[in-house]
Amino acid sequence: MKFEAVLFDLDGTLLDTLRDLADSMNSVLESMGFPVHDVEKYKYFVGDGMYNLVIRTIPSDKREESIIKKCLIKMNDEYGKRWADTTRPYEGIPELLDRLGKLGLKKAVLSNKPHDFTKLIVDRLLARWKFDAVLGQREGVPKKPDPAAALEIADKLKIPPERFVYLGDTNTDMRTANAAGMYAVGVLWGFREADELIESGAKVLIKRPLDLLKILKAQ
Repeated sequence: MKFEAVLFDLDGTLLDTLRDLADSMNSVLESMGFPVHDVEKYKYFVGDGMYNLVIRTIPSDKREESIIKKCLIKMNDEYGKRWADTTRPYEGIPELLDRLGKLGLKKAVLSNKPHDFTKLIVDRLLARWKFDAVLGQREGVPKKPDPAAALEIADKLKIPPERFVYLGDTNTDMRTANAAGMYAVGVLWGFREADELIESGAKVLIKRPLDLLKILKAQ
């Protein structure tokens, strides 16, 4: 089957956002008098939206709704100030996006980041490339791994889900891809390990962005 589109996760797939997310959340934790975490631990805290990031990072005995909401407001504010401090495309991503453009494949982004943040980041840091759809977490639409938003993108692009390659770096992404009927490709330069991706339904793993071209050519 010939693929016609590539759907990308954002954090840990297109962009290395870890340091800015960690610095923002640690600033919130410090302001609340809570312990902070090493940056590497954030690889397992992020990926399922800001609300879950807050829950995972605050002390277990402080996870009452009023505290969660207060930290969430603070986190949105802090991240709004810091999101571009160190965030950059991963090595090889610019070259991959260039090649996909030459091949004529559609490109889209789906993130569990808030929608406004997702749009802002793509517009600022990936402005060289045209994305046919960019969606983040929106009120009333279930976040990944629910396939609703992925299927919405397929419908918008008028391309059957089975003709999408879905690139992501977490179990959430692999579950989303499979639930939507897309071809799940796990990336090993992001936030999680190979075992997690395989167990969550990755059809294949790639070590470098340009390795995707081999998969596309094999179709």
